[in-house]
Amino acid sequence: MDFSQLYDPALDEYVPEALDILSEFSFDSEGNDLSTPEGLAKARDLETLGGGILASNFLDDVDIRTYTGAAGDELELRVFAPDGPARAVYLDIHGGGFFMGHPKMGDRGNQAMADAHQIAVVSAQYRLAPEHPWPAGPDDCEAAALWVLGPGRDEFGSLPLLIGGGSAGANLAAVTLVRMRDRHDAAAEFIGANLVFGVFDVSGTPSQVVLGDIEFREMYVGDHDTQGRRHPDISPLYADLNHLCPALFTVGTLDYLYDDSLFMAARWRAAGNPTELAIYPASPHGFTAIPTKMTKAANKRTDAWLAGILNGVDG
Repeated sequence: MDFSQLYDPALDEYVPEALDILSEFSFDSEGNDLSTPEGLAKARDLETLGGGILASNFLDDVDIRTYTGAAGDELELRVFAPDGPARAVYLDIHGGGFFMGHPKMGDRGNQAMADAHQIAVVSAQYRLAPEHPWPAGPDDCEAAALWVLGPGRDEFGSLPLLIGGGSAGANLAAVTLVRMRDRHDAAAEFIGANLVFGVFDVSGTPSQVVLGDIEFREMYVGDHDTQGRRHPDISPLYADLNHLCPALFTVGTLDYLYDDSLFMAARWRAAGNPTELAIYPASPHGFTAIPTKMTKAANKRTDAWLAGILNGVDG
């Protein structure tokens, strides 16, 4: 992880197009009063969010399974299989500020990942705040990981595991890795973590200052004060990160969670884990959902990282 050049200067070529196209889209909940059922429902309407760009990712013909969440309810797993035997299983955890989102947001990307890398992708539903605040989300994601290591092994075999997520999903992926190490002695099962513009400090990093006291924090962790929000199960930036798998951190320079990835990548590496940090200029939070040349460059970098991880295992 070389900080002498934070991003590839060749990416500057894509900045004008990125700024032009990204200015047309918004994925935030500005204007919605999330404290009301109506406002929350509007923010959760994936058919209209971002001008419908997320809905374009949904696929109809998806293999749906269920797993038993931490509270005993049945939650959805969307399974994307490659043609032929899988080389690994990738557990995908969707984003959405802990209060919105659904695994179907990643359908097209997950199927493309399965096809390109000959891996099975399992995308997990989890309970959302404010109806189900912390620790409901991490509890369910831990249960999903245990499904992959249990019933999932009956289907896919004893394959190496990858895990990934974006935004809140990256937080939950990191927390899940720590839990699997500490509670189940299963850190060695995971060969890579793909962590995309994650929120790793719910108490707030410097780049989050522009957000103010945004509602997702209150919905997710209730009345915890700043110190309480730094609990490592809430903010994995403060967790013991030793003996975890290689990770790729992806973030844009215009992201209000920019510092989260900078800080988390530094701590991940300092803990002795192989670490790559991919930074993209003129790119805000959620930029990979928009079809730009910058997004193509980010996807290419992620594909190269995944290929390297998988080839190392196949070695």
